Amino acid sequence: MSTLSVRTTAEPAPRFTDLLAAEWIKLRSLRSTYWVLALASLVAIGVNLNAVHADLTYIDHPPHRMPGMPPYRYDAMWHSLGSISCDLMAIAAGSLGAITVFGEYTTGLIRTTFAAVPDRRGVIGAKVLLIGGITTLAGVVVSTVSFFSCNAMLASRHVGLSITNPVSQRAVLGYALIVPVCALVGMALGALLRHATASIVSLVVLMFIAPLMFGGDRYRWLHEIGSHLPLAPVDRLTYNPDSNTTLSEWAPSVLDSWITMGAWAAVSVAATVLVVRRRDA
Repeated sequence: MSTLSVRTTAEPAPRFTDLLAAEWIKLRSLRSTYWVLALASLVAIGVNLNAVHADLTYIDHPPHRMPGMPPYRYDAMWHSLGSISCDLMAIAAGSLGAITVFGEYTTGLIRTTFAAVPDRRGVIGAKVLLIGGITTLAGVVVSTVSFFSCNAMLASRHVGLSITNPVSQRAVLGYALIVPVCALVGMALGALLRHATASIVSLVVLMFIAPLMFGGDRYRWLHEIGSHLPLAPVDRLTYNPDSNTTLSEWAPSVLDSWITMGAWAAVSVAATVLVVRRRDA
């Protein structure tokens, strides 16, 4: 009497590196996504350089001092790490993050992905790591190139800043890290809404329209809400205390701004994982 043994060879579960490689292939296959981020980075650097170059004339010929006002002092930090470039990188990174999520739902590719890899947390973890890494690199490039290039031009007028200054280091780091934070916020909106137009419009409203509704110094509670919106921390982190600009009475501390930035990143990742796990593809 013989016994027949049947061997079943189970296919090994994909490793996280495999998931990361798969997400990289998806991102690389759609050239418009990373080209937009690359172009936005170049334009952001160009905007900062052009702003400082245009200011050289005003530095050489400063405006006359008004009665009762302090003497004119050029703020190299505010000009070399400008808000226009920051807004440009925020919308580019946020759109990239949203596209990586809602794009798969729109095309139906997400069903194939989850059929091949049932571990949804692993898939989202790979997306977060890839998009976070790419946007962090873009943020670091824009921040460091803008700071060093602009202050190299300003050094000839003796108003440039040094990177050895702790305030400069904090500003460069905060200016860089706001980019991946916006990308993660975009991913969360893409997972929640699963629609291209709705995701991008919601991103614009959250980043640029909402601060207009929660500004001013008349009501503290409005100011508190506004200072904890996604883009608000970068304004505090790039603030130069040696400039003529003064902070609001209820301005957040540097530590509070770092916490706000980290909280938006953590909540965005948690929301993306939770929504993708619980909702059907």
